[in-house]
Amino acid sequence: MTTLLITHNQSGLNHLTPPGHPERPDRLRALAQVFDEERFQYLTRVEAPAAPLETVALCHPMEYIEALREASPQQGLVAIDADTSMSPGSFEAAVRAVGGATLAVDEVVGKRADNAFVCMRPPGHHTETARAMGFCLFNTAAIAGRHAQKKHGLGRVAVIDFDVHHGNGTQDIFWSDPTAMYCSTHQMPLYPGTGAVSETGDKNTIVNAPLRAGDGGERFREAFESRILPRLRQFGPELVIISAGFDAHRRDPLANLQLVEDDFAWATKQLMEIADKSAQSRVVSVLEGGYDLQGLAQSAAAHVTALMRG
Repeated sequence: MTTLLITHNQSGLNHLTPPGHPERPDRLRALAQVFDEERFQYLTRVEAPAAPLETVALCHPMEYIEALREASPQQGLVAIDADTSMSPGSFEAAVRAVGGATLAVDEVVGKRADNAFVCMRPPGHHTETARAMGFCLFNTAAIAGRHAQKKHGLGRVAVIDFDVHHGNGTQDIFWSDPTAMYCSTHQMPLYPGTGAVSETGDKNTIVNAPLRAGDGGERFREAFESRILPRLRQFGPELVIISAGFDAHRRDPLANLQLVEDDFAWATKQLMEIADKSAQSRVVSVLEGGYDLQGLAQSAAAHVTALMRG
């Protein structure tokens, strides 16, 4: 089995955020350290290219993309919203995050890899069609899905999001699309305030399974088994994309779910089983949140070990 690890640490580290901000370069340093361990020596490692802006425009208007590029500062930081900022290196980091995700799709669909983990920042799942928010600039996972459809002719794609925050952006982009399913477990109420069970999309392809503060692995697995997995099986995705946020970990400072590493590994294996049945085992995972460095590193390690069928 070949699992790709797609990174571009230099650009990721050049995306700077204000002092004390949870979405910080140290996240990538912690992940680089864990993936340097001997157990990951057989990962195939590839650097993420910069995506063409036309690829980013699969989900975002070119006017939005250009405005974001124009907003990039020559020095210092510029605030995009209350908790989202850009430094001189942020635009490249976001474009390479997209490039890493679309490269992962190309390699997995082209059968040059079984699956891939795109270890990049900034995250993406809060970015709506034309609005950056929640630390996110471009919606990496949604773009990866649309790229799979446009370039490779796949019919149905699914994004499954276990970040502790609801991916309002992916939901917004896929809301009226019968060929794209979005499924999410998340704490509610919590930022950004979306993700109710009643939010099902125009084509009934949005599946939300909110959890309450204090819920742990048992409730998380129950939400997967009762709501998400049956709908995915029914939908039959030809590509499974995971928005892999690890901030539902019990150590994370931004929320109050109580997941542990084994819960992320379990969810990964469940999604791989879905992919085995309908998607020729094709899975692409992209990093979203996770802000306690130890919890992030250990959870991502468990996730990637599952991708390696370990």
